[in-house]
Amino acid sequence: MRQAHHPEVGEFTLTGVMSALSDPIRVGVVRVLADGRERGWGDLQAPVAKSTLSHHLRVLRDAGLTRTRQEGTRCFVTLRRQELRVRFPGLLEAVLAAAEDEDVGHQVSVKDTAPPA
Repeated sequence: MRQAHHPEVGEFTLTGVMSALSDPIRVGVVRVLADGRERGWGDLQAPVAKSTLSHHLRVLRDAGLTRTRQEGTRCFVTLRRQELRVRFPGLLEAVLAAAEDEDVGHQVSVKDTAPPA
């Protein structure tokens, strides 16, 4: 995999971020990542094909919402919360609160990776 491009904070645009957040699956991914933990792509569960989920993750990355890191054959994603706060103060919190209130993106979750007891 070639190195993914991550826009600098000054390259974030309001229309780019809002466009990326216009899809419920992408909002769901942001909601999952809002806990601050890095997640493996394979740990994310959504009611779409893997290729479609990959597309959604790329849209989020290209808009500046997420950062992707490759480790061997695995890819990990994190929310760029601090960078978004710098560029658009309060926007992410408002989006997350509205998504919670309207239950947008509820269909995206994380696989339970805990070992069986």
